[in-house]
Amino acid sequence: MSGRVSGKVVVVTGAARGQGAAEARALAAEGAIVVATDVVAPDDVASGELDGHGEAIVYRQLDVADPAGWAALTAELGERYGQVHGLVNNAGLTHRARLLDVELPDWERMFRVNTTGPLLGIQALVPLMSPGSSIVTIGSAAALTPHYTVAYTASKWAVRGLAKVASLELGPLGIRSNLVHPGYIETPMVANAPATFRQAQLEANPLGINGAPEDVAYLVVYLVSDESRYVSGAEIAVDGGFTSQAGVKFLSDAVRGVAPGVPTVGA
Repeated sequence: MSGRVSGKVVVVTGAARGQGAAEARALAAEGAIVVATDVVAPDDVASGELDGHGEAIVYRQLDVADPAGWAALTAELGERYGQVHGLVNNAGLTHRARLLDVELPDWERMFRVNTTGPLLGIQALVPLMSPGSSIVTIGSAAALTPHYTVAYTASKWAVRGLAKVASLELGPLGIRSNLVHPGYIETPMVANAPATFRQAQLEANPLGINGAPEDVAYLVVYLVSDESRYVSGAEIAVDGGFTSQAGVKFLSDAVRGVAPGVPTVGA
């Protein structure tokens, strides 16, 4: 099927590179007019990330934590397009400090971008949305587990609650709100992750692979499209089964070599 989101105007935050850029490209390829936003200046958008789609992708610089920036963007979109059919809350930061080491400025920065940003986006754009519109918020596997990156994890648990409330309160307006929880996705955000962390991710993943930005982007297209007209309040993990196995994979791997019928401690 092609043209799955033809004619829809969709705002994607954090779209200058990586996963957000992949979402913008996938939506544009299916017929959407994509307003790709990011905090970086237009000249600093990674080469090739948003190219090749002509006027289907329009880039605007935006700090998602700035209410004035959202107000200016909303005014422009209202004048130019009249309405918005989709919002993809993709912008996010990560910070790897642990519980006893995280500093308050970093804690507040995680919440400002990862949680307040989506709130401001919803508040700004909903007045331009008609029934059938869709909000897709990017959570994280860390929003489903007690991940060790405390500020990032807490901010993603919080945005999970925000998206759920949006489903409840915006449903009567005909606006859907869903969550996507990526696992380990190969993007610039995780490019500096230690090799030991990458290997541990692979060992903990039932599929034994890491994700690509397109794995998330294809799901976003579905959730923005009318194909998902009866899907709201959902949480979908794109993580190779990582969060569903709840650590059992380590136990499974540990006893894999034990012969059937041989008693083991704790069995």
